[in-house]
Formats: sequence, structure tokens, C-alpha cells
Amino acid sequence: MITDSALLHGKLKEFFGFDSFKADQERIITHLANGNNAFVLMPTGGGKSLCYQLPALVMEGTAIVISPLIALMKNQVDAIRGFVAGNDGIAHFLNSSLSKAQIAEVKKDLLSGATKLLYVAPESLTKAENVAMLKEIKISFYAVDEAHCISEWGHDFRPEYRRIRNIIEEIGVSPIIALTATATPKVQSDIIKNLGMTDATVFKSSFNRPNLYYEIRDKSDPKRDIIKFIRQNPGKSGIIYCLSRKKVEELAELLNINGIKAAPYHAGLDAKTRAENQDRFLMEDVDVIVATIAFGMGIDKPDVRFVIHYDIPKSIEGYYQETGRAGRDGKEGQCITFYSYKDIQKLEKFMQGKPIAEQEIGKQLLTETVAYAESNSCRRKLLLNYFGESYEIENCGACDNCLHPKRQFDGREEMAMVIELIQTLPERFKLEHLANILAGEMNSIIKSYKHDKLELYGAGKEHSVKFWCAVIHQGLVLHLLHKDIESYGLISATPEGAAFYEKPYELMLTEEREFADGEDDDDDPAPARGGGGGDPQLLAMLKDLRKDVAKRLRLQPWVIFGDPSLEDMSIMYPVTVDELKNCQGVGEGKARKFGKEFIELIAKYVDENEIERPDDFVMKSMVNKSVNKVYIIQSIDRKIPLDEIADSKGMDMEELLDEIEAIVASGMKLNLNYYIEQTIDDDIVDEIFDYFRNEAESDSLEAAMEDLRDDYDEPEVRLVRLKFLCEVAN
Repeated sequence: MITDSALLHGKLKEFFGFDSFKADQERIITHLANGNNAFVLMPTGGGKSLCYQLPALVMEGTAIVISPLIALMKNQVDAIRGFVAGNDGIAHFLNSSLSKAQIAEVKKDLLSGATKLLYVAPESLTKAENVAMLKEIKISFYAVDEAHCISEWGHDFRPEYRRIRNIIEEIGVSPIIALTATATPKVQSDIIKNLGMTDATVFKSSFNRPNLYYEIRDKSDPKRDIIKFIRQNPGKSGIIYCLSRKKVEELAELLNINGIKAAPYHAGLDAKTRAENQDRFLMEDVDVIVATIAFGMGIDKPDVRFVIHYDIPKSIEGYYQETGRAGRDGKEGQCITFYSYKDIQKLEKFMQGKPIAEQEIGKQLLTETVAYAESNSCRRKLLLNYFGESYEIENCGACDNCLHPKRQFDGREEMAMVIELIQTLPERFKLEHLANILAGEMNSIIKSYKHDKLELYGAGKEHSVKFWCAVIHQGLVLHLLHKDIESYGLISATPEGAAFYEKPYELMLTEEREFADGEDDDDDPAPARGGGGGDPQLLAMLKDLRKDVAKRLRLQPWVIFGDPSLEDMSIMYPVTVDELKNCQGVGEGKARKFGKEFIELIAKYVDENEIERPDDFVMKSMVNKSVNKVYIIQSIDRKIPLDEIADSKGMDMEELLDEIEAIVASGMKLNLNYYIEQTIDDDIVDEIFDYFRNEAESDSLEAAMEDLRDDYDEPEVRLVRLKFLCEVAN
């Protein structure tokens, strides 16, 4: 029994250099050291690691720390060896990265009793030779770190974690301490039950991190926004999370091109490169790490000043844990997340084909993430409520919703109109189609279903399609509507929605999702990019010029420049082709083909109105000449079939088309006719080409699929769209 507080304080000072414990640390350590099970729920930065490291150092035997990541193990072992100078054997890790000689050294130190902490991956724990070895030593206790991995309802479920209890019983039962930074009441229950520790005392700290600022931004031009934000926070450490390895690589490269010291981190890199990049970040040789969620779990860097999510996470738990890596020293921590409903649709698409039970869990977690992103309430209140904790303060003063409240309106009539439309239709349809009907839009699908003859067609034409999409999104969040992922997102009314329609009540909805820029020093937020916040007089002149050019060239106006491009011109006043290329949606080909008259008009306007042009921020673009891109361009020049190009680079066709679209967007012309002629009927090519020339209102693939969905496959539309852009727009 360890009851001597003075002893624990002495060891705390000796090993870790601290004069006092944080919050519940001393109670947890005493409880565990006296042979009891413990469940510790403590936010990132609260000092979880010390809760098992200190008792391991003072108790007899070796503590087995079960941890999910090799990088985390190395980091923790290095830290312990640093605390106890001259005794490297005091802490070891055991995982697949070790050589036979290294494993032999670990074994020797374990059997001699020198090792007080052994970090082990759950996969390594189950190996017969390791079980046999651990049976030979005295185990002080088992620490299950990142214990949320046990639960299917957690954000990082790992099946191997569910075998831990069985292995413990095989090796020999000792006290267990389970630790996590994020667990809803459901996940907590799963962890305790699965580890067979229903007698465990639960130590739960507040989830509130008052030093963190939370913000959700529209994902209109995230790369530009990120570079601008980092330049305005020079020398500060930050983590940027992306969902795909490809995006991690691209963004890290873009940051370096723009003078920001950054390194990538993802599971596709070899172990040596990952370890080097992590060390460079910890040693401050690089300021920013761009990573998938594989990075950061347990990384002990207290001065991360910002965490940016390029893509919205799959769950609130994941979001909370990743944002929790900012400001662990209690000082400034900015948490910025870019949100686009298209990202949610991508995540939903990834779920298709998974077991139904897994889809249901994923869908619920994702719905909660959407609710958080689209909510008008205090983000701190929403987060704490999610984890079962109340936050009574009305305005936290440290989130975008509290600092810049959004406009609201009573949307009972609008929601009732949506539900009435759904109930009127004999079949179910996607969100965008319902919005088009209410806004009175006309397209080929509405024509084919004769939905322009419906009583509710155009009933909400005083509002835009975007407005109606927002209403329907909020209906999904409020569980008045349901979206069926299995049937490609068809919308239906829930029983709650039907009850609301019968007896509507006050329903406060957000008019528009507008997020403050948050980057300017003056009180008035800067206009959002792509939101028409530039020079209205110049914008009107640019639109007139576009109309004239389009009429002269017999093209639709969007083929010349889209609205976001013109809006950017009205903000940035570009007067050279190079400056024009920095505007949204303007590649080199478009700038050179159509730009001359536009930059001449802008130069004249700037001169006549004595306008000071913004020169504080220019983002350098990546040269689209990666090894893959060069190979693709050369292969297309040699008329190699696209499926062969994809196979040779280990891609699927969708990934290859993504690459080709990026090449074409940069202004390059490619001749894909050889492949299109072999794979698509001439009539289909002509019809899709004519759609883009005569009917399409933009080059949006989503809009094209909405209009052409029933007639053509997406790959066909993508290929002909590329042909159109190369032959007409570039």
C-alpha cells in the first residue's frame, strides 16, 4: 500500500521536476498503486501519461502500457529515459519495428527487472512468444492508453483492442488503468465492460479547454486561407489534418513553396521518414506538420498554437481529440476547421459497401459532426454537452458563433413546405433536386419528371437554391428529415417531421452560413471570398465584359470566367496575367486565352479611380509537374489507354481522372479523343458536349450529374467535360 503523500511528491519532483500534481493525478496514482482498477477520462494536455508513469516508477515490477502507435511509444520511451538519466533500460517498447537484436535487449532488461515501463502494441501483445515472456516477469499493472479504441462507437475503433482482456487473463491478472481524452457515456460504458473492470473507480476531469478558440470556416478556398493564416502567425507551431495521404503530400509541398517550413506525416511514408518528420516538428526545425489522423496521438508538444482541419473529421470525438493537441501548456490555441457539405457526401460515399451495422454507427457519428458544424450555438457548449458535461455560460467569448452570431429566422413555414413537397412526391429524391423544385429552377430532371407542373414548383422562388439546401440540411440535423445513404442520399420525412408538419412550432434556422474571416484587426470582418464582397462597381463592369466576350465567341459566360473568378478580380484588382492566375478558378490557359481584355479593364479602372491595390498577400501555386503528372501527360500524348495508365501507377480510374482534371484546371490542353472514341458512343459524346456548351450554368461536375444522372455514367460525363474544357475553355 502506498499512502505516503510526501513520498509521491518527492518522486514527482525527482523524476518529472514538478512541485505539485494537477487536478486528480495524485488520487489516481494512489488508487492504482494500492492495487485498484481505474478509468481515467482526462482531456489532452491534462497529464494522463503521468498517471501511469509515476506509479510504474515507484511500484515493484514492470507496468505494461498498451498503446496504439509506434510513434507514440518512441516519444514516451525517450521522455522516460530523459527523466531517469543513465538508465536506458528503465523503459522499452515492443513492436514490429524492432530488429531481433533489439528484441533480445528488451528481453534481457525485462527479465533482469531493470525495466519499469514496457510499451507494447495490442498486436504484439497477442504474439505467443511475447505472452510466454511476459508470464516470466512480475507485472505491476496494465495501462490501456487511448482506451476509446476499444469501442465501435469511438472515433478510432481497433478490433485488436477488444482482445486485451483475454490476453491479460492469459498472462496474469493485475490492476488495470484505462485512459482516454475523449469518450461519450456510451464509449465509457463499452470500455469498462470490455476490459472486465466494472469495479473501476472513474476519474473524470472537465472537458472544457478555456484557452482554445473554435471556428468553422466555409471551404471556398482553404489553401489560400491556410497560407494567409500561417503567414499572419509566423514562427508558431501547428498541425494541419487532412483525410487523405494524397492531400497531405500536396498541402505540405504547397506550404513549402510559399515559404512555410512544413513536413508531411501519414501511414504511407516509411517508418524512418515518419520518425524524422516527427522529430523535426518536435525540435522546431519545421513549424507545421501536415498529417492524417495517424499523427499526434500522445505527442508531447505543449506549444502547438493552432490545429487546422482541412477536411471535417468523421466524428466529434476525433475532432475534440485532434483540436486538443493545441495549447496543451494552457496558452493560446486556435482550432480552425474548413467545412463543406461535399466533404460529408464523400465520407458517406466511403461508407457504402461496409457492413450495415458499421454504416449505421458511422452515419450517426457523421450526423453529429454536421450538426456541430452547422449549428449557431456556442461551440464550447455543444462539445461539452456531447461528452455529458454542462456549460452554463451563455457566451464563451472564444468561438466563432459567440463572437459573430449568425442571423436566424423562424423557419416553420419553410420546413413545412419542404416536408409537404416530400410527402406529395410518389418517389424520393436527392436534397438538391428538392431545393431546385422549391426555388423554381428548370433542368432536364425536373422536365423529365414533369416536376415543373407540381403545385409546389417555384413556391419558394423568392429564395435561392442554396437557401433551400440549407433549410433541408438543418432539417436533417434536427431529425425532421432523413437521408438514406444506401439509396444514394434520397430524402424522406421522419415521424418527427410528419408530426411537425401536422402541428408546426417555432423553428429557429440559420438564414445563411456566413463565417467571419477572423484574420483582420479591424472590427468589421473581411468579406468572405467568393461571397461578392469586392468592389461592386468593378464586378458589374467585369460581368458586362464577360457577357460581351461570351456573345462574340458564342460561348456561355461561365466558360470564360466563373462568378467566383470575377468576384476575386473585384477584390484583388489583377493587372497582369501572372496576377490574374492567382484568382480563384483561373488557370494559366484561361488567363492567357481570355484574360487580356479583363486585365486591361481592371488597369484602367484602378488608374481612373486611384485605387490602392492589395499587395500584401500573393499565394504561389504549385507547378503541376509532379512525377505522376508528367507521366500522365506523356502517356496521353502517346495515346496509352487510361485504364493502363491508372494500373501502371496503382490508381483506380477515379484517382486518375482527379489527376487529369487538375492538369486541365492548370490550363494545359490534353487530347483525350483517342480514348473517348474507343469507349463512348459518338452520340453520347455529342449530347454531353452540347450540354456543357449550351445548357450548363457552370463547369460543376455535381451540377452536371444532377442534370444528366439518369442518362449517363459519371466517368462518361467527366471525360466529355474534360474534352470540352480542353477544346473550348482552355
